[in-house]
Amino acid sequence: MNEPISNLHDLRNEIARLRVIKNEQEVAIKEHFSSPSAIISTIYSAFSGGDKSKGSFFKADDMISLVSRFVLPFILNKTIFRSSNFIVKTIVGLLSQSASGFINEKNVASVWDKIKAIIPQKWTKKTDRHVDYGIPPLSESY
Repeated sequence: MNEPISNLHDLRNEIARLRVIKNEQEVAIKEHFSSPSAIISTIYSAFSGGDKSKGSFFKADDMISLVSRFVLPFILNKTIFRSSNFIVKTIVGLLSQSASGFINEKNVASVWDKIKAIIPQKWTKKTDRHVDYGIPPLSESY
């Protein structure tokens, strides 16, 4: 890794090594963003700093409950209670904010896992890409 590249063989070996590292990093990044529960846990770990003893950026239980405190009343007032008056919308907002305490990351992840179990595996996309490691050393073009 720290050795200087002195000939074509060293250059090709370094290119092949960097391609392997790139592919490994792509797989690791895809694992972090493979499902909504993985995305949520990645975002949550970014805000919590990884150390639970020091506390997190937000003092809520998790990011999902924090977001649901604002999103749930907004969605209910814009869809179901669209033609309601001010008092009904206020009551719905207060009740939905208190109900959002029951919505957390574990509940959302368990619901998502149940939905994934219902969906047949034949509908999911399979992408097997050929990984190119460069020209093999014993080939004719080497």
